[in-house]
Amino acid sequence: MLEAATLLFFPALMAFAAISDLLTMTISNRISIALAVLFLAMAFACGLPATEILWHLACGAAMLVFAFGLFARGWIGGGDAKLAAATAIWLGFDHLGDYALSASILGGLLSVSIIVLRIWPLPGVLLARQWAIRLHEPGTGIPFGIALASAGLILYPETAIWLAAAAIH
Repeated sequence: MLEAATLLFFPALMAFAAISDLLTMTISNRISIALAVLFLAMAFACGLPATEILWHLACGAAMLVFAFGLFARGWIGGGDAKLAAATAIWLGFDHLGDYALSASILGGLLSVSIIVLRIWPLPGVLLARQWAIRLHEPGTGIPFGIALASAGLILYPETAIWLAAAAIH
């Protein structure tokens, strides 16, 4: 059961955040809160030591400060900042550098792809989709939550919580 929960919760919330950002250009605070609460529940259930749990929470706090600096400059949205912080809780300091690098590379690829696609007319099949019209508008931002969620999912199997759950099974 614990292994199934480990395989389900984080990936499902990451996928939901990415899809939500794509379709609405927003990431609900509930997603970030759920990630933080579920990390605590899963960490205790997996038997992570209290000091390690505190380090993971500190990692999330550090990412929140950094990401809100990016938000203050208008480089990312507030939902992106909170999602990055909640993801950092799950990944911990051991994977924070890889997360930042992966999210930056994926975000750059996503941004360039969307900017290039905005040059061409929107295909007729997408003209009835409000999210596609909004995403196609040049003044619209980039749904960076897709890159943040993807980077988190790439690194997740290497995390302490994943490995702890696998060791219990």
